[in-house]
Amino acid sequence: MYAVVKTGGKQYRVSLGDRVKIEKIPGEVGAEVNFDQVLMIGGTDDVKVGTPVVSGATVSARIVKQDRSRKVTVFKFKRRQGYKKKQGHRQSYTQVEITGIES
Repeated sequence: MYAVVKTGGKQYRVSLGDRVKIEKIPGEVGAEVNFDQVLMIGGTDDVKVGTPVVSGATVSARIVKQDRSRKVTVFKFKRRQGYKKKQGHRQSYTQVEITGIES
């Protein structure tokens, strides 16, 4: 059984036991979170597709890690102008483990 959930402006296909890196959400490590924006539930004989969400469906997860990803270097330059600009960015993320899918 799998579900498609929407969080942080992105959609993720998850199933029981998956560990997924999502956009940062508030919460401590070990806390339980519920995703109520379930767009689709499948993996059984009948597939439920929401318009836009499946009513009454929730996906529960446990926060495993709150961290920041690897540094991305942004380098801009214009040739023959003496213009160079170097920036770095580290995006925060939350890693969750899916503990239950209910429809």
